[in-house]
Amino acid sequence: MAAGIDDIAIYIPRLYVDAADFAENRGLDPVKLQKGLGVSQMAIVDANQDPACLAANACLRIMQKNNLSPDDIGRLYISTESAFDESKAMNSYVIGMLEQVYGQGSFEHCGGVETKFACVSGSYALYDNTNWIRAGEAEGKHALVVVSDIAKYDMGSSGEMTQGAGAVVMLLNDKPRLLAFDPKVTATSIKDEYDFYRPFGKETPIVHGQYSNLLYMIQVRKALESYKKKVVSSGLIKMEQGETILDHMDYINMHLPYSNMGKKALAYLVRHEWRQLPRWKKILDEIGMKEPIPKDPRGTIESVLGDEEFMAKDHEFTKLFTKTQEYQEVYESKLSSSLIASTMIGNLYTASLYLGFRSSLEFEYQKGVDLEGKRIGFGSYGSGSSAMVFSGVVQPSYKEIVRDMNLESEIGSRKRLTWGEYEELHENKLSPEESIVHSNKEFILVHIDTKKESRGERRYVYNE
Repeated sequence: MAAGIDDIAIYIPRLYVDAADFAENRGLDPVKLQKGLGVSQMAIVDANQDPACLAANACLRIMQKNNLSPDDIGRLYISTESAFDESKAMNSYVIGMLEQVYGQGSFEHCGGVETKFACVSGSYALYDNTNWIRAGEAEGKHALVVVSDIAKYDMGSSGEMTQGAGAVVMLLNDKPRLLAFDPKVTATSIKDEYDFYRPFGKETPIVHGQYSNLLYMIQVRKALESYKKKVVSSGLIKMEQGETILDHMDYINMHLPYSNMGKKALAYLVRHEWRQLPRWKKILDEIGMKEPIPKDPRGTIESVLGDEEFMAKDHEFTKLFTKTQEYQEVYESKLSSSLIASTMIGNLYTASLYLGFRSSLEFEYQKGVDLEGKRIGFGSYGSGSSAMVFSGVVQPSYKEIVRDMNLESEIGSRKRLTWGEYEELHENKLSPEESIVHSNKEFILVHIDTKKESRGERRYVYNE
């Protein structure tokens, strides 16, 4: 049975910090910030928003757009690493909000959980619900998989310039108009790591940036190796001599903690895939230097990062490699369109991969590219750490969905925060009733109880 994404919708907060303002107040070069990280604006939640209402607003949009009733939905999963409740799942909060619009008890039949594995958990939720549909358990109903997060870092930290917020919701069924997932080829790699984590009770994460970036690329490469074996053994893809698995992916979507990390990850994977092929000799001749090797090629990530001579040479080699015509063709044709939305919004943790997918669809369609039958590869990563690589094929009816996509209109009018407003929001100095913008026809947080017997209870309303 086919299963995949029938439609996709987004909800992005309407407040943002401009990269120029951030650079000025942190003593950074704005050009280097935008060029080095690919950050232009960072979406910031208002005082009356949290990850649950971001998710609920995204769900409401996709249901209204497709004229769906609660009876049409069989499952609702929320994937997040911004959870505020250590017991009650976020999907129950979302259902409570949706029932304000659709009626009390209207979603009581709907199964689901909150999933957590840093930024990869949305991919596990997609896989679980896709298999629920393939198994015939859906019985004609749809699944909603929502990825919703607030990427927030300590003031003055290196991660502060890669913040963002938003939710992406995907509608899954057995007759997907947008993308059908390739069956039996999803591959994972998992390892116990401390590259990025958020201890209990801490609002912001502890990050080991360089370590996490390299681990991300290694884990995705391992998952890609497993994916390659599966697609070949299953007969899904027939690889000829001199080919790489990436040659059989028309588009590649990568996890985007910031947009330029997608470029780095793609370059790493392409180097790995091309290294054993005849084309590599031509690349080395064009670059004019040998590919550097660490002093301890089988050593730990720490030993590689500590090898300063290797790291400097590898940075130089990567820079030259990404300027070659061969790599530029791969980057422009397979990845570049997926990065556009990220530069406008910032890091969405679990949602960043799927915002990239959404971005790629819109901007490739605007180029006049016929997407039907194109295979899209996904490189998903979550710190802690796990990677997942999977793929799907764009369906003949995709134009029904993609022709109406317009990122700017879906985000809506935005307010550029002053630095003072940003600091107040970041440090939680504003109460919900002190929100900066007025919300209309969407869910907002109005109260968090502080009484001992009901501490932490949250109340939301649908603001007409």
